[in-house]
Amino acid sequence: MNRLPPDPRAEPRAFLEHLYRAAVRRALPLHNTAAFLPPPPRGRTVVLGAGKAGASMAHAVEALWPKDAPLSGLVVTRYGHTPPRPQGLAQRIEVVEASHPVPDAAGLAASQRILALAQGLTADDLVLCLISGGGSALLTLPAEGLTLEDKQRINRQLLDSGANIGEMNSVRKHLSRIKGGRLAAACAPARVVTLTISDVPGDDPSVIASGPTVPDATSCADALAILQRYGIEAPAAIKSRLEQGSLETPKPGDAAFAGHEVHMIATPQQSLEAAAAQARAAGLEAYILSDEMEGESREVGKVHAALARAVARQGQPFSRPCVILSGGETTVTVRKQPEGTPRGRGGRAGEFCLGLAQALQGQAQVWALAADTDGIDGIEDNAGAFVAPDTLRRAAALGLKADRHLDRNDAYGFFSAIGDLVVTGPTHTNVNDFRAVLVL
Repeated sequence: MNRLPPDPRAEPRAFLEHLYRAAVRRALPLHNTAAFLPPPPRGRTVVLGAGKAGASMAHAVEALWPKDAPLSGLVVTRYGHTPPRPQGLAQRIEVVEASHPVPDAAGLAASQRILALAQGLTADDLVLCLISGGGSALLTLPAEGLTLEDKQRINRQLLDSGANIGEMNSVRKHLSRIKGGRLAAACAPARVVTLTISDVPGDDPSVIASGPTVPDATSCADALAILQRYGIEAPAAIKSRLEQGSLETPKPGDAAFAGHEVHMIATPQQSLEAAAAQARAAGLEAYILSDEMEGESREVGKVHAALARAVARQGQPFSRPCVILSGGETTVTVRKQPEGTPRGRGGRAGEFCLGLAQALQGQAQVWALAADTDGIDGIEDNAGAFVAPDTLRRAAALGLKADRHLDRNDAYGFFSAIGDLVVTGPTHTNVNDFRAVLVL
């Protein structure tokens, strides 16, 4: 990134938005793909993929692949997440769009086509799989005996339950005919090379998009226990098959994965380091807490607030001025509301900011921004939100109370009213949550 960061003391919001853009830029596929592309095979190269970064990953491969080498395939991305095609770039990989986070018929049709493209390949062929966050909902092909409507209902319940991404994807893998390593198995005997962008704590490729091309170490028993833990109903026939183990996924050591490669082309840690470098260029120290933070968004916000207050008041554990960075994937447990009460709006980033603002209590010299690196916080049109020392005061002037909005999971309504939503539009990548707290 060539432009110098804005002065954090004069423009704290612009400075934090600059750090967010640096994090996103570090994760863009065109900047990260070339080093991981294998040479063209003797046979065909088929590109299959799914995720919020799917279209931009496909464009990167098209731009970098030798013009005289065969290339075809299909990827599915979220509605509105296909970037403009670079001028002069010929389309060789088809891109289709479908619903996220709840799957729809378009995703089902795309998944059927992707599985069909995996058939009939030879040992001379290469399958390039482009996998990024969001692929689990986009690559939906229900197990036998499960309908799309069943998957939609189960997915909605998982999203509202507070289950973490590993738990959700353990269930999704066992209720699918394409996830949990099954896509790679279908490609045999072709060679499979997976290029993936991580959006999960720990960068585990078996969790990213429910690991369609990698072995799955979780079991039917694990999936059944998760459904029971969160009170999620599945059809009796499916529960029986989970109990019997007949929906088991391919495991580590399975011959289906022999010779396959997986390359992580972008990670949350890399993006946090890019943001930290920009903070240091502005003369501030930067501290990365972790790229693996999980937990309830509002509670993680309160922990960040306690740390920021300690830095602001005692200069511990970090000296100010500084920026505190973190990533990972928090969760939001949607609270039941009285009958007739409108459902709140907002995602993980907004709820983090609301919990943070409430706990900061107007602490002087502390600003913060939290946003999803895909540009969409949950299902809303914002990436996240911004917090300033006067956030609660400005909200109170409009009759808004943070605790009431938290009770309704309505961070969007709160920050929209005071003009502090962060709106970027789709970024065409996804390395999960980005959080930056500035203490001057």
